[in-house]
Amino acid sequence: MSELGSAAAVAQHTISALNKGLGYMDHALEPEEIAALGWNLLNEDLSLPCAVLCEDRLRHNLDWMRQFISAYGLQLAPHGKTTMAPRLFQMQLEAGAWGITLATAHQTLVAQRHGVRRVLMANQLVGKQNMTIVSHLLEDPGFAYYCLVDSADQIDQLGAFYLARGQRLQVLLELGVMGGRTGVRNEEQLQSVLTAQARWSDSIALCGVEMYEGVLDEESSIRAFLQRAVDVTRQLAEEKRFQEGPILLSGAGSAWYDVVAEVFAGAGFGDAVEIVLRPGCYLTHDVGAYRAAQARIMERNPIAHQMHTGLLPALQVWAYVQSVPEPGKAIIGLGKRDAAFDAGLPTPALFFRPGELEPKPAAAGWLLTKMMDQHAYMQIAPNDNLRVGDMIGFDISHPCLTFDKWSVLPVLNSRFQVVDAVQTFF
Repeated sequence: MSELGSAAAVAQHTISALNKGLGYMDHALEPEEIAALGWNLLNEDLSLPCAVLCEDRLRHNLDWMRQFISAYGLQLAPHGKTTMAPRLFQMQLEAGAWGITLATAHQTLVAQRHGVRRVLMANQLVGKQNMTIVSHLLEDPGFAYYCLVDSADQIDQLGAFYLARGQRLQVLLELGVMGGRTGVRNEEQLQSVLTAQARWSDSIALCGVEMYEGVLDEESSIRAFLQRAVDVTRQLAEEKRFQEGPILLSGAGSAWYDVVAEVFAGAGFGDAVEIVLRPGCYLTHDVGAYRAAQARIMERNPIAHQMHTGLLPALQVWAYVQSVPEPGKAIIGLGKRDAAFDAGLPTPALFFRPGELEPKPAAAGWLLTKMMDQHAYMQIAPNDNLRVGDMIGFDISHPCLTFDKWSVLPVLNSRFQVVDAVQTFF
């Protein structure tokens, strides 16, 4: 590992954070300072297991989504709950994002404290302390915030709270479906919400319509739901229900964003409505559910199809072979504490033996069959030349539940050198 002279104490503190020893870095190093440390994954300068980000693939995914959204003339507010990493938020904003989507008041506070100036909280704001957090954030005149409403009770609570503080909260009407999650199901509920908002118009400003199509599985049902959102937006605009402009219309998770873009862009709203899509997992992608969803997008969407190259997995977890106790089985120093397992186990992608020149693709037959807290069972061929101390790089499924296991993730260039470090705030 490189010697840093007077910076040795900072380097030691930082590597402790990279090794999950600390919940945060007291001294956030700049990328050039981190690169100057001279760390390289292949030189075993990082303690494994370790989650890492691939710089080139992050940049590719940022550029891919920017091109896709621009082709439809829409806005992007990526869901920050996926990473809860302000440095990645900043990359997304610099790549043209309209704002950042978040799910809770705490997440919103983290984003605002790290310079995010516009947040769409794609969730209901409920509870005194959560309302208080947002109230303090609204004291910043340069900070824009939106949350969702779907009931008269919620609006009554929000209206009274913010009226007492002399503030006006910007909200979006959330639409929902039977059997789904939150959101207004029918016309009776819709009118109830609108009536309540009218009572509290001094403190609650209706600014648009929101929905989340990911609660549905069939494309036909999703298209019908999207059309309902278009129709309700048009109806409320004609009735002059929206208090502040431009009107916002928002949808899209990471699996159906192309269909959302197609239906919303085809509605013909023009400049009167600003359409904001919210996929979050595109930045790191995965090799599970989102890879399957992206493959379908590449097939069915003409714009994505013309772009040829799709999204690439940019998040890996590296671990050592810890034991080869019997033919056909290797035990890896990787477990549920290190990587998501709810949507598929990590997939062996790269193999590296310390002392060799570069990693090789993992053998086709290698497969994780079971994960415990700190161990993974990997199926191998009886004659595979696998040794204790070999390093395996795993692609993962469901990035959201891998990011939240790591306080700091090193960013690697194509030569596996550490060029940056991304801190998370869960």
